[in-house]
Amino acid sequence: MSAAKSKKKSKIWTIEESQTRSRLDEIATEEPLEIRLIYPEQTLAVTMRTPGADFDLVAGFLYSEGGITSREDISKMSYCVDPDIDGEQRQNIINVALKSGLTFDLKRLERHFFMTSACGVCGKASIESLKIREIPQISSDFNINTEIIYRLNDQLKLAQGLFSATGGLHAAALFDAQGKLLKLREDVGRHNALDKLIGSAVLTNELPLTHHIVMVSGRSSFEILQKSIVAGVPVLCAVSAPSSLAVEIAQAFNITLIGFLRGRRFNVYSGIERIKLAS
Repeated sequence: MSAAKSKKKSKIWTIEESQTRSRLDEIATEEPLEIRLIYPEQTLAVTMRTPGADFDLVAGFLYSEGGITSREDISKMSYCVDPDIDGEQRQNIINVALKSGLTFDLKRLERHFFMTSACGVCGKASIESLKIREIPQISSDFNINTEIIYRLNDQLKLAQGLFSATGGLHAAALFDAQGKLLKLREDVGRHNALDKLIGSAVLTNELPLTHHIVMVSGRSSFEILQKSIVAGVPVLCAVSAPSSLAVEIAQAFNITLIGFLRGRRFNVYSGIERIKLAS
């Protein structure tokens, strides 16, 4: 899907000092994406996303939720070709065929969504949901110098093309051990941006990301940590603060969690042993 689909023009009115002027502005596109299994035929999920890198998003979603463990588990992905559906809307449906004999545990998926969104579910239960899936702690011996960390946010900002145009998108970026930006994905949803990033790594057989850094715009939540842990990410950085459950998850799974990364300052909430101070 072309980059043009990721943003749209809209007439807006700007009011400043009691003066009004109108102009065309670019806004981030938000449309539903339905993920369908071909066999057995059923809808896995519907998510609101920014069109673009849709196959990455689907692969990342399936990997993060435990539906697949590698690129080879997906035999085919394609946009819908149903002639009874409007052509434009067919671009909002992706059909997925898993390899022969592989099934998706829908009940586990339903439990995951319940535990991470419903009121009254404690952090311990959310951590246990990951342990039930036998997701190991991050054992990477990876470490990173503070001078590299200081540069990450500026690189993320410079690479956010759609955000620069619309001002309305989250981003997830992947860096190597030297702080080089390897890839970046954007979306109206921070979780979708990370799924796109992880899905890209799934489709290119780059997982696990045991010697990489991930940085996200906005804050770190349980979902962000869960997806990072499943992908084997040892260091997760964010522009804003983490939630309390994000910190608990980071501590339980030995991930280095950094927040409020702005300029030459950041907070470390877990895994400070991976941080090397610049001499």
